[in-house]
Amino acid sequence: MKLKRSLGSILLAGALLSAGCSASVGYRVYDPYRSDYHRWDRDESGYYNRWVVETHRPHTDYKKLKPEDQRSYWNWRHDHDDHH
Repeated sequence: MKLKRSLGSILLAGALLSAGCSASVGYRVYDPYRSDYHRWDRDESGYYNRWVVETHRPHTDYKKLKPEDQRSYWNWRHDHDDHH
């Protein structure tokens, strides 16, 4: 019984770790102003944080931004050469 419990704990820990790793991959965000998708990952977060600093805005999770602020971000983002 202890072996089954230990094995179950190990499997659960592995599943939680792999879920944490997949979370770092990101998610897709639709830019309705340019009709394209962006992968929101560590790189995009870096650009977003740069935009926050350059535009002197308080840091707010992108998903909670007002639509006009999201549009401002995508305009800024598309104006930078390193957009992918």
